[in-house]
Parts: sequence; C-alpha cells; structure tokens
Amino acid sequence: MKTNPFRLEGKSAIVTGANTGLGQGMAVALAEAGADICLVGRSAPSETLDMLAGTGCKTHSILADLGSADSVETI
Repeated sequence: MKTNPFRLEGKSAIVTGANTGLGQGMAVALAEAGADICLVGRSAPSETLDMLAGTGCKTHSILADLGSADSVETI
C-alpha cells in the first residue's frame, strides 16, 4: 500500500485571503491533506467553508484586514 508523504493530520494551518482565489485553493488543499484550517479574510468565507465541509477538518474563521499590522494581534 502506497502512503501519501504529504499528510497533515494533527496540524493546523492559518490561511489568509481564504475567501477566494489562491487562498481558497490552499485552504482546500491543506484540509484535504488532513490539516485543520483557520480562515482569515476581510469578509466571511462562506463558499470556502462549504468547500471544506466534506473534508472532515475543523475550521475557524477570523474577519481581519491584513492591510495593517494591527490585525495580527487579533489573529
């Protein structure tokens, strides 16, 4: 049996810009690899959360505008 060398069970990932585009794609790929995902963005990542629902990962969403370093403390 061949195993996947890119498994992330027991790990957590913070993904910025997770609402659309590259951030959304990274969130889905990390979840499919077994990681739990913290989604960070300026608006609610509803579509991304729907995409992650079938992966079995735990998710958390933080609304933050990372155009300012002040938001880093919130995250």
